[in-house]
Amino acid sequence: MQRTHIYLPEELNREIGYLAKLQGTTKAEVTRKILEEGLKIVKPKKSSSARALLDIAKEAEKLSVSGPRDLAFNHDYYTWGGKKKVYKENDK
Repeated sequence: MQRTHIYLPEELNREIGYLAKLQGTTKAEVTRKILEEGLKIVKPKKSSSARALLDIAKEAEKLSVSGPRDLAFNHDYYTWGGKKKVYKENDK
């Protein structure tokens, strides 16, 4: 365990001391528990852009959203603009 020094406002220090007495434990233990629970709340959830794209695709399926049939073939056009390629069934 790592030893750390922090500065607390008097009121917060008093509340931690009160909780420690109620729970029959130390102020250090109460502070650790409070920090652990607080970190769960403020810590950003892990998310990758791939996961986000899959979530968007799931939502689109629920809404029966569909894109152009030539999306894979003309992805540059749909992403960046420019000239659209002519899609032929033989160009797979």
